[in-house]
Amino acid sequence: MASNISWSAFGKATELRQRILFTIGLLIVYRLGTFIPVPGIDTAALAQFMEDAQAGIGGILSMFTGGALSRMAIFTLGIMPYISASIVMQLLGSMWEPLKNLKKEGEAGRRKLNQYTRYGTVILATAQAYGLAVSLEAGGLAADPGLFFRASCVITIVGGTMFLMWLGEQITARGIGNGISLIIFVGIIAEIPAAMAQFLSQGRSGAISPLVIVGIILMVIVILTFVVFMERSLRKIHIQYPRQQRGMKVYDGSSSHLPIKVNPAGVIPAIFASALLLLPTTISTFSGGTSGPVMSTILALFGPGQPLYLIFFGGMIIFFTYFYTREVAFKTEDVAENLKNQNGFVPGIRPGKKTQEYLDYVVTRILVLGSGYLALVALLPEIIRAELSIPFYFGGTSVLIIVSVGMDTIQQIQSHLVAHQYEGLIEKSQLRGKRGAGKRKGPSRR
Repeated sequence: MASNISWSAFGKATELRQRILFTIGLLIVYRLGTFIPVPGIDTAALAQFMEDAQAGIGGILSMFTGGALSRMAIFTLGIMPYISASIVMQLLGSMWEPLKNLKKEGEAGRRKLNQYTRYGTVILATAQAYGLAVSLEAGGLAADPGLFFRASCVITIVGGTMFLMWLGEQITARGIGNGISLIIFVGIIAEIPAAMAQFLSQGRSGAISPLVIVGIILMVIVILTFVVFMERSLRKIHIQYPRQQRGMKVYDGSSSHLPIKVNPAGVIPAIFASALLLLPTTISTFSGGTSGPVMSTILALFGPGQPLYLIFFGGMIIFFTYFYTREVAFKTEDVAENLKNQNGFVPGIRPGKKTQEYLDYVVTRILVLGSGYLALVALLPEIIRAELSIPFYFGGTSVLIIVSVGMDTIQQIQSHLVAHQYEGLIEKSQLRGKRGAGKRKGPSRR
C-alpha cells in the first residue's frame, strides 16, 4: 500500500502536508497530557504499585491509555469511555426504533446521535473516574484521602477525557482522519520502546533465554504479516445490473462486485471481550486486595492466562464477531434492500428476501474463518506470555489495532493524494480551455 504513494505528488500536495502537521501537533499535545499527573496522588506508592502490576492488569490498561494510567495522568481513562459510548449507541441504533429513525434523517440525525454519544461519554467517564478515585483511596495511593480528593480526581479525569475526545474529532475533521483510532495507535506505539528495552534487559540479565527473545521477535513478525494478510482478504460477490433505457437510448447492463471482508467487525470484538473479562480483575486490583471469597474464587479461575480465562476470551470474541457484524458492520437486510433499489442482483438469486438469505449464508461461512482468526491472534500471545512468564504485557489486541489503524491511515493519505491529483488535472484542463478559446479563428474564406 505504501509503495503506491507517489512521493512527487506528495511534495506538491500542500494541503495534505498541512493536515499531517496538524495531526502530528495534536498527537504531541496528547502525549504531553499523559505526563501531567492528577492532583493528590502519592507518586512513590503509585510507582511501586504499577511496577508490581505491570505484567498483568496494569500493563493491559496502561497499553490502551498510552502509559497515562501508570502515571495516573489527566488522560488516565484515555479515549475508552468515548469508544464504549459509541459502541453502545451503534448497538442501540440497530435495535431501538427511535434511534433507527434518527439514523434515517441524514445529517441532522447524525448530529443528534453524536450529541447523545457525547452525553454517554460524560456519564461513563464520571462513573469510572469516581470508581477510580475510591479505589485509589482504598489502595492507599491518595496523599490526602477525602471528599476534596474525590472531587478533584473526578473533575480532572473527566475533563481530560472530554478534551481527548475533542482532539480526536479535530484530527478527524481537520487532520488526516481516524482521530480516535490514531490516539489509541500512538498510545500503543509510544509504549513499545520501553517494553522492548525491559524485555532485552531481562535477556542480558539471564532471566530470559536468548532463544526465547529471538523466537518472540519472529512470532511478532509472523503475526503482523498474518494480520495484514487477513485484514486485506475479501470475498467478492458478483453483482449484475440489467439494461437501462433513458429516453431514446438503451444502455447495456454492467457488472461489479460486492466485497465482504473476512473480518468485517475489525478489532471491536477483541476490545469488548477484553473489557468484560478484565472487569473483576480491575476491581480487585484497585481495591487494595481486600476482595471477598467469591471475588477471590472468580479471580483464581478467570485471571489472565488461566484456562477458563482463555476459553471464555475466545468464546466471547467469536460471539461478538458474529453479533457486531450482523447488527452493525454488515447488515444483510440493508445490503439486499440497497441492491434491489439500484436494480442490482446476484446472478441466479432473486432480489429481496432471497438475496438476504444468500448473503446471510455467505457471511455466516466467512465469519467462521474471521472469528477464528481473531480468537487465534488474541489468544496466542496470552498463552505464550503465561507459559514463558514474560514480565510485561503484550497482546494480540494491540497488534490488531496497530495493523488496522496503520492501513486505514495509509488509505486516507492515498485518497487525499488522489483528490489533489484530480484537482490538478481539472485546473490544467480549464487553463487549456481558456487558451484554446483565445486562439479561435473565424471561418476561412474560400
